[in-house]
Amino acid sequence: MDFNDDIVLAQNVRKRACAKYSNYTVGAVLLTKSGKRYTGCNIENDGIQSICAERVAFCKALSEGEREFERIFIVGGPQNENEEKCLPCGYCRQFMSEYAGKDFKVYTFYNDKIEEYNLKDLLPFSFEM
Repeated sequence: MDFNDDIVLAQNVRKRACAKYSNYTVGAVLLTKSGKRYTGCNIENDGIQSICAERVAFCKALSEGEREFERIFIVGGPQNENEEKCLPCGYCRQFMSEYAGKDFKVYTFYNDKIEEYNLKDLLPFSFEM
């Protein structure tokens, strides 16, 4: 599987992150089952209202009517530095589990390598109604 487009998109959107408190920037590319891609970067503010790159991408897609998702590709690390292993936080994992299937794939890129995870492996005991 070729992820070059996802890597470039995620790296470019990461540059738009607003990380004035953590100086940790993240870019995400969400692929829908229809083949559309939605990007997101983390946006911080003073308080608990900050939003992660993964949720930005999901909210953009959901607000455009998308409801079926294939995978998300994530890059992140300290601002103006190379990527490091970056996986969704617990809140994002739960959020994604409510909109994507348990076999939804999560990819991260760092040190010129790609790692793949199933959402169910990252959040084995998600809250379900």
